[in-house]
Amino acid sequence: MSLTVSVLVHTPAHSGLGGALTYLSEQPLAPGALVRVPLGSRETLGVVWDEPSTASGTTSSGLSASAAQTLDASPSQAKLKAVSAELSGLAPLNAAWRALVTFAASYYQRSAGEVALAALPPQLRDLDNTQLARRLKRKAKADQAPDAASFQGHTEPNLPPLTPEQTAALAAMAKHPGPYLMFGATGSGKTEVYMRRVTQALAQNPQAQALVMVPEINLTPQLEERFIQRFATALGEGSVVAMHSGMTAAQRLKSWLAAHQGAARIVLGTRMAVFASMPHLRLIVVDEEHDPSYKQQEGARYSARDLAVYRGKLEGVPVILGSATPSLETWYHSRPDGGRYARIHMPSRVGGASSESSDPKAPPSDLPLVRRVDMNHQPKRAVFSPPLIEAIKERIARGEQVMVLLNRRGYAPVLACTECDWKSDCPYCSAYRVFHKIDRSLRCHHCGLAQPVPRACPSCGNPDIAPVGRGTERLEEHLAELLADIRRPDPGHPEGLPVRIARIDADSTRLKGELESQLAQVHAGDVDVLVGTQMIAKGHDFRRITLVAAVNPDGALFSSDFRAPERVFSLLMQSAGRAGRDAALRGRSEMWVQTFHPAHPLFAALKQHDYPSFAESQLKEREQAGLPPFSFQALVRSDARTQDAAQGFLQAARDAGAALAEQFGVTLYPAVPLTIQRVANVERAQMLMESASRTALQKFLVAWQDTLHATRAGTSGKGVIRWAVDVDPLSI
Repeated sequence: MSLTVSVLVHTPAHSGLGGALTYLSEQPLAPGALVRVPLGSRETLGVVWDEPSTASGTTSSGLSASAAQTLDASPSQAKLKAVSAELSGLAPLNAAWRALVTFAASYYQRSAGEVALAALPPQLRDLDNTQLARRLKRKAKADQAPDAASFQGHTEPNLPPLTPEQTAALAAMAKHPGPYLMFGATGSGKTEVYMRRVTQALAQNPQAQALVMVPEINLTPQLEERFIQRFATALGEGSVVAMHSGMTAAQRLKSWLAAHQGAARIVLGTRMAVFASMPHLRLIVVDEEHDPSYKQQEGARYSARDLAVYRGKLEGVPVILGSATPSLETWYHSRPDGGRYARIHMPSRVGGASSESSDPKAPPSDLPLVRRVDMNHQPKRAVFSPPLIEAIKERIARGEQVMVLLNRRGYAPVLACTECDWKSDCPYCSAYRVFHKIDRSLRCHHCGLAQPVPRACPSCGNPDIAPVGRGTERLEEHLAELLADIRRPDPGHPEGLPVRIARIDADSTRLKGELESQLAQVHAGDVDVLVGTQMIAKGHDFRRITLVAAVNPDGALFSSDFRAPERVFSLLMQSAGRAGRDAALRGRSEMWVQTFHPAHPLFAALKQHDYPSFAESQLKEREQAGLPPFSFQALVRSDARTQDAAQGFLQAARDAGAALAEQFGVTLYPAVPLTIQRVANVERAQMLMESASRTALQKFLVAWQDTLHATRAGTSGKGVIRWAVDVDPLSI
């Protein structure tokens, strides 16, 4: 007698196999159990599932995937394959985790198997029971942690005193179930509030776990260090683990097992950590919640921030969203009149003066002074205005640090010939290859093609090919020339020492450990001027920086992307927050913004550090234009060998779904190419859908799935490589 079980395996959405597959099992298997099953000619990892949607339908195997049932011998049943093995030793993935996966797959229009299997560590897919048992045995020996219950009476000595705003924030969280938006200025002590809230959660329950999310890998090490210093002594060495894509497969498996088994009490991670299996989850923190990095751009295009809020509601745990520049959607949802989030305001920096003022529009006295430099009145082609250079020299002479922001890496975005107008196009992408002087290469930042710089123009032979525009490499070189005669003070050298300039971007930190090494040099004071991209603008606690300079922020002011002003304002506000982190140097901290449009309202709000005013104006514009958060959007993107095929598929699907869209009140826009329409010789097109109702848009997308699959299988789908739906897209 055999039983049937439904098992989720990894099946991409465009494959048409969206549900669980039916297998035979000699013994009952609990929902959430991990099993190895045959799939085609290979064996793969699967998760035993109990999909509610299969109760009245059939799986792709053609049999009901409801409760397990006894089979009689028959030809159709004989075709079913048997489960190879259950991964024993691991507790099943719990119902809350399965519900989160089910929701994510449904909302973001992906197959549940794709979401579920992508959330598991890759190395787990290749282990059999013997290999898994060895790892669990090694892990058990390593987990010599103190008794979990001992933390309930634990008190940490030498904790920093809380500010009145931090105390008020913790008191507000005790009164309201959440979610909370912690709207705090950079340096206001949000991280300390996170840690105190984690302490409370762990003290209330001897098994409690907390999930703390950060947007980027480079922010994980310093936060991990702070949490280890605070909690490792009481909870044990393995109680704080990290989860991000920069870890090795073995490290990711180790962290996942620790979280799944409850040994890891605190999980720090990037967006992938939202799917961490944490059976005793009691608190979720999403730091820098506004950051676009929380939105996955490949595979299942989920928003980890939004899923964190949903997971908190699902499991009944509080969720803290922290930011100095919240996303406009979060800001709107935290409005006092009818918002879904509780807004907690922390406007003052730790160690600073009170934020109270008779003038409500006055900027907080402890935040950097923002200076706008009108580049229309500066020497032509000047990269740095003379006043800014003097300000930089003044800081260096005092032994302070300067940060220069330019969100473009490389030496120059393009090489060009002055004779025939040749430019360093990428042969495989509709983009230019970027000139990197450090290794004399031309690199495409889209497909990865790298080639040596030609000795002469490939088109006309002219040897005079020159860089056009500037990246961080060129900025670093130019600063070295401007500051060549400047000496920084040094006790052992009365005449001073040469200025030290460092650059931090994706190119300078490619090697393992390089980012940590460079950041350590900045923290130690071994760097006078730090040049970098947005990597240095967020989350870092640089104590000696008193001047931040944004060299060329104008590019996003007039972008066709309606989210561009929000992004540039956030980047500049976050960058300004790197200055004056040390209370002793706060009085002379400044941010200089070089712009050709100093009267732009964005810079006026930035000068006042007035995010609420900026958000109010942006939300008013979006409401008038019917843009999110006042409407809801989705994109269908297609990749094909030709642009005609990519757009033709989308247009055919649009025509076939026109009546359906009208029924649900969804607007379908025509198909258009992406901004970078060709990448690695693959043409890309997109089609936008919009609705005033989130529910109506979701119902349409579900009903439209069959049309998309049928169009892909028909003549209109010829030449199409893949297609994908992007719900709540961040870039159009």
